Amino acid sequence: MESCLSHKGKYLWVTYYRRDWDLKAESPSAVAIINTETDEIVRVMPSGPLPKMIACSGDNKYISVTHWGDHTVGLIDISSDNPMDFTYISHIVVDKRLSMNFSANSDRDSDCGNCLRGTVFTPDNKKILVAKMGGNGIAVIDVATKKYLGTITGSYLNLRHLVINKGYLVLSSNKFGVVQKAKLEDIFVQEFNEENQLVFTKWENVDVGPGARTIDITENGKYVFACVNIASKVAVVDALTMKKITEVDAAQFPVGMALSPDGKQLIITCQGKDKVPDSGNTVMVFEVIYVEKHA
Repeated sequence: MESCLSHKGKYLWVTYYRRDWDLKAESPSAVAIINTETDEIVRVMPSGPLPKMIACSGDNKYISVTHWGDHTVGLIDISSDNPMDFTYISHIVVDKRLSMNFSANSDRDSDCGNCLRGTVFTPDNKKILVAKMGGNGIAVIDVATKKYLGTITGSYLNLRHLVINKGYLVLSSNKFGVVQKAKLEDIFVQEFNEENQLVFTKWENVDVGPGARTIDITENGKYVFACVNIASKVAVVDALTMKKITEVDAAQFPVGMALSPDGKQLIITCQGKDKVPDSGNTVMVFEVIYVEKHA
């Protein structure tokens, strides 16, 4: 997500995508830290160009800031309870850092190379997984050494969002409209080859519709929800069978999604598109009702 919580919900981290004067997104941007108890910004930290996703480690020691703009990931030490003590400890390059020298008519929303996006720490907090939406798979970063290890390949391409739940890695492929699932332990049984690739093809797949964007999973791991942007739908998937149970209509172009902590509400945000008047700028709240089947 473009925001995350740390310190048991005390601090909300929000990325600033770009500065209004930096149309080519060649300069650093920033991350705001908000105290949720006072609703105040307590600190603004710098970031690389076009910070997109941000994630907190499960042990509350690190924040990972993924930069859409230049193939890099920033790692921040947040082990202190004082935001003034938070410190960048590494700037990790995935493959090769992009040169910040773009033409005047460049569209940096798409001129982003690997277009690093979905970001998640593994449950043991030893690795960071980053979706290469414009690249060839999932980048793997080792937290201890603060180094890029290589890329998991063999999934669909154009990966947008990554979620880990109950030992499974679940991802969405925007272009192909697919949600995929695999056990983390099965993926990392293999080693990276000489090309720094870990080839894994045993994914379970389900078609959800064109433009699969953000996904979320119920805490018990039974159901996956997916924003289907182009079709303006929300798909519901049985995570055990990886079959689509149903889909519901949404306002035009759903893009962001989150389940409430109790799993009873699903909040959807919808984006506007220039060629579609009056689209977007919508927040939808769905009530989630779980019905148990009886024999």
